[in-house]
Amino acid sequence: MATQKKQSAFDPAKLIESLAEFKETKNIDRTTLVGVLEECFRSVIAKINGTDENYDVILNPDKGDLEIYQNRVVVADGEVKNPNMEISLSDARKIDEDYEEGEEVSQRVEFQDFGRRAILTLRQTLAARILELEHDTIYNKFKDRVGEVVNGEVYQSWKRETLVTDDENNEMILPKTEQVPGDFFRKGETLRAVISKVNNLNGNPKIIISRTDPMFLQRLLEAEVPEIHDGLIAIRKVARIPGERAKVAVESFDERIDPVGACVGVKGNRVHGIVRELHGENIDVLPWTSNTQLMITRALSPARVNSINMNEEEKRAEVLLDSDQISLAIGKGGANIKLASMLTGYTIDVYREIDEAMDDDDISLDQFNDDIDQWIIDVLKSQGLTTARQVLGTSREDLINKTDLEDETIDEIIRVLSAEFEK
Repeated sequence: MATQKKQSAFDPAKLIESLAEFKETKNIDRTTLVGVLEECFRSVIAKINGTDENYDVILNPDKGDLEIYQNRVVVADGEVKNPNMEISLSDARKIDEDYEEGEEVSQRVEFQDFGRRAILTLRQTLAARILELEHDTIYNKFKDRVGEVVNGEVYQSWKRETLVTDDENNEMILPKTEQVPGDFFRKGETLRAVISKVNNLNGNPKIIISRTDPMFLQRLLEAEVPEIHDGLIAIRKVARIPGERAKVAVESFDERIDPVGACVGVKGNRVHGIVRELHGENIDVLPWTSNTQLMITRALSPARVNSINMNEEEKRAEVLLDSDQISLAIGKGGANIKLASMLTGYTIDVYREIDEAMDDDDISLDQFNDDIDQWIIDVLKSQGLTTARQVLGTSREDLINKTDLEDETIDEIIRVLSAEFEK
């Protein structure tokens, strides 16, 4: 039974038409697409013939047209040394009887005439360039969007990162380190995050999004507070310990607007939604000032600062407070002082201001709040007993009578205070 060899199915018009559709879906401009197509055709021609300098490639992606012309110089019969660059006089006159030696013949050729290998090479080259073009398009689309909030759908979650897709099916990576403590995402869920980085390593774009970046909190506030959107209030600085606590410094450009009140809202209604989004992250809003000392004082709130010694060169600040204010300034786990340092750009050291009425070796009762419950210390202070020596200088019976505390409690207080002086 006779069999017919199957011809390579290659239609340049259909190929160009499909690429024209690609241009529309990927928002690629016509000039770029034409350049890529011409570059691919020329690359294949150059691989086969050693050069593409004597070829004209004319493309029209909108109509699906492709025309290739080979330009050769007419030489005498028997003098052809490079068939790609030269044509004999007799062959030239088969095309047109008027050709003479030294003239240039421009002859249209079909790409299929280059052979099966050329077609395979073209497809491989196009696939590589189209992928590269798509990557460039994604990178150029996102590189100027750093700091923008995006909504995405969770495609897949792994131990170290979550893959998120936007409404155009662009892929974004949310690393575990950029997730707020308490974040847990299931496939198909939607989430909000800010674009923090756009890398393009080896031509492979990678869009990194974050929910811990201070910019995320700033963008959420901008969306929630109309005065910020209208330019009446500016966010000057944001400091965050994600999922735990944040401090935001704001400034008003209208004397009639209280920037703190506007951001917080009535009964905190403007920040409630943001707090829920960030899994209970406590947000402190405070008024911005260019006065560094005053800014440090505000940043250490709710602690009351007595005085500050500044070292501008080293960006350090020594803050003096009363004994009962030190724990407030430091905050739980050091969070308050850490955020204050982040907000002001200064390393902050807190010191207890020595009360001249207190003996040099006396110790404030507030320094024992790790060993004695704060409410017990408050009971002692309500009786005028603010230091360890004042308590130890009072008889056991008087302490019981004055404070109405249990005998065992008084004995434990005396033991703890006495042990400190024994050290």
